[in-house]
Amino acid sequence: MTKAYFYLAGVVSILLFSTLTESDDKKWTLVFEDNFDSSTLDSKNWAISHGNGCPELCGFGNKELQAYNKDNVKLKEGKLILSAHYKQAMERDYQAGKITTEPMGGWKYGKFSVRAKLPKALGTWPAIWMLPQDWSYGSWPKSGEIDIMEHVGFEVDAVHGTIHTEAYNHSIKTHKGKEVIVKGATEAFHTYTVTWTKDVLIWDIDGQEYFRIPRQKTDTAKEWPFDQKFHLILNVAVGGTWGGLKGINNAEYPTAMEVDWVKVWQ
Repeated sequence: MTKAYFYLAGVVSILLFSTLTESDDKKWTLVFEDNFDSSTLDSKNWAISHGNGCPELCGFGNKELQAYNKDNVKLKEGKLILSAHYKQAMERDYQAGKITTEPMGGWKYGKFSVRAKLPKALGTWPAIWMLPQDWSYGSWPKSGEIDIMEHVGFEVDAVHGTIHTEAYNHSIKTHKGKEVIVKGATEAFHTYTVTWTKDVLIWDIDGQEYFRIPRQKTDTAKEWPFDQKFHLILNVAVGGTWGGLKGINNAEYPTAMEVDWVKVWQ
């Protein structure tokens, strides 16, 4: 995995990123927006996960230690709060929050942006990501996965953008992705975006592109299954094969990923 560094500071940088984003948005039509200003999530748009994954997917495929509890999904002062607690639930020592846009039926292509502040605790594994709505090419990883943003608690200032497919995935160590350093990712809100067309996936943070994967002419569904509808997922996991790689500090819990808004353009 390659690595990039940039620092989001200063009025000039903020204005530049804002201008780039506003200019780019003129090419798109806003088709979904949630600013989390209401008292409850709209069930027509969001599904709240509740359970420990068993028996079908214990550990959620990554040996994660949390159960997802609907009580860990809150709306407060115009923010979505997805919290993680060192507290037993559903035969697990930890519980956390997760929501998906599955009820809306997914989108094929678009620009997907989430403004969020990440949790700060060893052992956390927050993510903003996408999975197929209908799994047209089969089970994971054949139908693909798009990780708009992943973060692990032992790398406080690093976030990752990644894809997983049959040909490119972490289980065979061929996944395609990039790490970028964002100072203060757990202290301030940043906008994490993927632009997805039939020919390319582009990742940016606060309007600054840091990674892209173009579709190759020789690609088949094994390399590029991204021609079907995907839905959004926002969650905080605890532990697991990556999040728990350097342990968990229970004293740092509870913690949370805070989300200011979610927007989708097509």
